[in-house]
Amino acid sequence: MRKLPKNMKLGVATAAYQVEGGWNVSGKTPSIWDVYCHIPGSIKDGTTAEEACKSYEFYKRDILMLKYLGVDFYRFSISWPRVLPNGFANVISKSGIDYYNKVIDELLENGIEPIVTIYHWDLPQNLQDLGGWANPLITEWFEDYARVLYEEFGDRVKTWITMNEPKQFAVFGYGTFRFAPNIVSRGIGDYMAIKNLLLAHARAWHLYDKEYRDKQKGICGITIATDFREGASDSAADIETGKLALDFEVGLYSHPIFSSTGGFPERVVKRIAQKSAEQGFPRSRLPKLSPEEIEYIKGTSDFYGFNHYSTKFYTEDLYVPGMFPIPSYDDDIGAVGTYLDYEPAPVIHTTPIPSGMRKALNWVRETYNNPPIMITENGYGTMGGLKDRVRIKYFNDYLNAVLDAVDDGCNVISYTAWSLMDNFEWDSGLSAKFGIFEVDFTDEQRPRKARSSAIWYRYIIATRTLNSNYEPELQDITF
Repeated sequence: MRKLPKNMKLGVATAAYQVEGGWNVSGKTPSIWDVYCHIPGSIKDGTTAEEACKSYEFYKRDILMLKYLGVDFYRFSISWPRVLPNGFANVISKSGIDYYNKVIDELLENGIEPIVTIYHWDLPQNLQDLGGWANPLITEWFEDYARVLYEEFGDRVKTWITMNEPKQFAVFGYGTFRFAPNIVSRGIGDYMAIKNLLLAHARAWHLYDKEYRDKQKGICGITIATDFREGASDSAADIETGKLALDFEVGLYSHPIFSSTGGFPERVVKRIAQKSAEQGFPRSRLPKLSPEEIEYIKGTSDFYGFNHYSTKFYTEDLYVPGMFPIPSYDDDIGAVGTYLDYEPAPVIHTTPIPSGMRKALNWVRETYNNPPIMITENGYGTMGGLKDRVRIKYFNDYLNAVLDAVDDGCNVISYTAWSLMDNFEWDSGLSAKFGIFEVDFTDEQRPRKARSSAIWYRYIIATRTLNSNYEPELQDITF
């Protein structure tokens, strides 16, 4: 049995596109995901999020679930095209603003802190038609959008996350077929998007810092997917390959913001320049950050938003030139990542390797001078079932790793379970189940039933104690 630190807040998370539904009500326009879901073959089970959990309609039930759990906070996101139907700030949707006001007010009335993600992947399609994250003007569009949210909700929202997992929406969306907006510009468009999103994030942070922090008394930062990457063996070559992979997967986003020097990681800059030259490009495919841009981005987060699910192990021994498209992000890494002999999870990227959580937290502490860390996502994917003992074991093992990292000196201030309920899990559709509450997507009322993990998490929150011997009895709890 281990006690959780008294000051560590506990919560759960969702994202607007994954739970809200109401895809075209009250003037909301299509997002890139609304469009992408209708491309045949894009979503593994052929579903869409047009209705999802119907949280746009049933948000009060979601808050009853949160109250049942006893969470300190609820992390959710705001839908850009629901608030700004044109994508631009010249037209603000009253119904969109009203919806989020109701959610925020209901949370506060129930003693639950709202933590708001400004951008969780649902870009308005009409902005994508102008280039989306590959267009440098998006830095201005994003700042305008952030201003609307600060103005409308900042009197009550005291923790802002500018964007969720930049690698996933930049590389998967602009460099592969995997995610919206399906712009497959491998090794070029994805890097253009990375530079622009960093500048967009920085603009939103500077805006808050200069115009809103003093009067609203909040904090603002970014969430980065920080799954750990290391060498597949203890050979010198594999150790270096693991460091390179970590710089590509995490450092491209964290280093410009959190390091004392700023800018992209040196290993990444050198590798992409080398590959670009070999491929006949007159300059590196990775856009440069000017000295002014480096200074502008550096230091623009009040905390390190930390998402973590698993660990991959990299080696160049399995890499064969030409096995990945040339050019591409994967070919630039020039190595292959695996889960070694660990038992794979039903949703592979949640394969349980809890030691990687401790290593990743310590990497942030050691690399970036021990910033406050908000664990904003951690969870396990299954294919269904109310008795989810394997998810409980995952959470228990990973929380133990978090406590080990705290003992190491990591400044972890919050922990967030992903997710409150089953939802539309991006390219997996409705097939992958991450919820501690099960959602019946065949029922128009979308009933939410507590899984064993919800009862377990309620116990953890109430007792603030990790007890590996506690096995919750499944009860019929439906919202």
